[in-house]
Amino acid sequence: MNTKVIFLLSIALGGLIVVPIASAQSSDTPLTEFGHPDLQGVYTYRTITPLNRPRELEHLETLTPEQAVEWEEFELRRQNRDLIIDSVGGAGYPPGVISYNNFWYERGENTVADRRTSLIYDPPNGRLPPLNEMGRKRAQVRAENRRLSIGPEGRTLADRCLMSGGAGPPIVPGAYNNNIQIVQTEDHIMILSEMIHRARIIRFDDEHQTKVLKWDGDAIARFEGDTLVIKTQHFYYHDNGRGASEKMVLEERIRRIGANTLEYDFTIEDPLSWDQPWSAKFPLRQIEDP
Repeated sequence: MNTKVIFLLSIALGGLIVVPIASAQSSDTPLTEFGHPDLQGVYTYRTITPLNRPRELEHLETLTPEQAVEWEEFELRRQNRDLIIDSVGGAGYPPGVISYNNFWYERGENTVADRRTSLIYDPPNGRLPPLNEMGRKRAQVRAENRRLSIGPEGRTLADRCLMSGGAGPPIVPGAYNNNIQIVQTEDHIMILSEMIHRARIIRFDDEHQTKVLKWDGDAIARFEGDTLVIKTQHFYYHDNGRGASEKMVLEERIRRIGANTLEYDFTIEDPLSWDQPWSAKFPLRQIEDP
């Protein structure tokens, strides 16, 4: 085989390799000056759709448009702080701060666009898996510590406004402050949560460079085509609402699904808490407000 034939074959084979990689990134996706998909902006993730599928909707994965309107009206009235009678609903029902009236809440007024009855989509029942034996024992210890404490040691990090289950990681819609800002540089991506005003500064890297346990874990990011993939582990989670342990591994995937909308999709694996991983997703809608 002569040199010219070998040269032409090498070009053809190179094309087979390069084309799929290039096509993995949509030509419609805006790019930053560094060539990465541009996800920057201020976004809200407020929604009336709950993380867990309510028991009264356990037979429905999605709602019809009419059912969605009925559900929204029901939930907005049920969660209205101005209508709660403490002797009936209790100071912690629905979740929130009892001293705040309804003016301060921004939980959203609508379901997610596809009218799912839960943000969790795996397991298929739309609910958080039950804690395994190790997770239950850890939860019992935490509960007992709080019960026995008469000082500030018994108060949660959320009570102290140091951490929040809504601010993440992972991000989960809550009663208020459901807003984030995303900023990108060549080497890092920053996610600033309005809740607790905490900033996650995440480096683009292939390997974790520390095993030191941190409240937010150690996060690294990469792009798979148009999708930002963030992997976080080494969490210091002695005090959190969902029962996760320091062995939790979180994968977050963020991609653009419209001119002003991103999709946020996360999966949690934690063998010391649950016997199976679980996943949830919801939209991030761009807003003009700071």
